[in-house]
Amino acid sequence: MKETVLRGEALYKTYGANEVEVNALQDASFEIHSGEFIVVLGPSGSGKSTLLNLLGGMDHPTKGRLWYRDKELTDYSDTQLSDYRKDVVGFIFQFFNLIPSLTAEENVALAASIVPNPMSPGEVMAMVGLKGRGHHFPSQLSGGEQQRVSIARAIVKNPGLLLCDEPTGALDSKNSVAVVKLLLEVRKRLGCPVVTITHNAGMAQVADRVFHMRDGRIERIEVNTSPVSAEEMVW
Repeated sequence: MKETVLRGEALYKTYGANEVEVNALQDASFEIHSGEFIVVLGPSGSGKSTLLNLLGGMDHPTKGRLWYRDKELTDYSDTQLSDYRKDVVGFIFQFFNLIPSLTAEENVALAASIVPNPMSPGEVMAMVGLKGRGHHFPSQLSGGEQQRVSIARAIVKNPGLLLCDEPTGALDSKNSVAVVKLLLEVRKRLGCPVVTITHNAGMAQVADRVFHMRDGRIERIEVNTSPVSAEEMVW
């Protein structure tokens, strides 16, 4: 049995009040295990980003309970959630959010400098296929290379959880395949769960499980009995 890394129990997130109340997430219950590649799939407004924000400690649920391993995040203070985001969670975004005045390796080293048990920035740059490119600034790199730097920045923290927000959204199909392949390799090497939110149904082909979301609810959780490789994906 794989270890349960995240567990949500009847999670709700509500914004506003009375006539303008919006239920962004409703009655979400799930478990996410070590080494899993989870794809959260749904259209805009389905609750994907709200769920990711709760998993990443960027927001508190309105109701329900959420655990990371044996720690209940719903009991955490803002300071404790800040430490959780810093020390545990690696974030990868659609837009790379690199610091333009720092080189690629300096962007990665900065992330390594704030956590207690980082990996070597040079080792991680090699892992993502950018050995020898670390002295380049973001403006000197292609979009695919910049996304690889952002992945390196996330994994240099040696995270217990990797969260990806539309990681291929700003890339062409060739670079998208390369990024998905890299994420699968990272999942295997680090053993942490990778949770990716997307509206691209093609991503479901590589997932171990797919959380289908609509109108703030997890409509169903689908087990993928035959995940394909990144190269076999049909976009």
